Amino acid sequence: MDPTTDIVALEEPLEIRIDHRQPSGRSLRSLSITMRTPGHDEELAAGFLWSEGIVRDPGEIELLRSCGLDDGVHGARHAVRVRLADHVQVDWSTLDRAFRATSSCGACGKASLDALQVRGLRPVPRHGLRMKPATITALPERLRAAQRVFEQTGGLHAAALVDAAGDLLEIREDVGRHNAVDKLLGAQFLRGAAPLRDRLLFLSGRISFELMQKAVVAGVPVVAAVGAPSSMAIEMAHRFGVTLIGFLRGERFNVYHGAWRIEGDPA
Repeated sequence: MDPTTDIVALEEPLEIRIDHRQPSGRSLRSLSITMRTPGHDEELAAGFLWSEGIVRDPGEIELLRSCGLDDGVHGARHAVRVRLADHVQVDWSTLDRAFRATSSCGACGKASLDALQVRGLRPVPRHGLRMKPATITALPERLRAAQRVFEQTGGLHAAALVDAAGDLLEIREDVGRHNAVDKLLGAQFLRGAAPLRDRLLFLSGRISFELMQKAVVAGVPVVAAVGAPSSMAIEMAHRFGVTLIGFLRGERFNVYHGAWRIEGDPA
């Protein structure tokens, strides 16, 4: 067999560091280390902090800065330093989940299912976005055509924001499905575009509880994916009024909740 060259997806660690005020003065502390595909690191950090309920408004972030680190053991790696406004309170006692994430599981290291729930989540308004079935079934092909890196490597997850006409407004790719969503939603958060009440979140893989939580934080009314939802994702959809679509392949898809947002109200 002749040797050949292959293109693979890049995966490197990223540390998110929080610079915030405490009674004794400002403190810099590591919040999370995640394995991600380099690029859009500031958006990833912002999306992560937003979806975890640490920040709720872009004005609460004074500075986002990517930087290299050298710990003397593992050598150089990347970090994002997030400086929070003085009035932002960080309760580390509720963040003892450690947030040690891997590319396969964004929820790894969190102490319990209860700890996953971001405080203050509200149901998504029932009125607003409605989608045509034909618009929904066209999404996988549109997403695949837009996944430039996936076409080269076959190793990345994608997340996209879609409007009622089915246009892909923005897309992010990453080795971690949770990172792709954080990058996508973080970009909207930093622009002050949230809540995203007239957008569909489309995912290239399966739908987990954590991804549903991120969608609810962002106010997204419809989540669709080519893969299957977990039981907890379906529970989240029911609890917060999100239209949840899975197994979106060819001309068919499953609606697990919220069929009223689909024109024709399919069974």
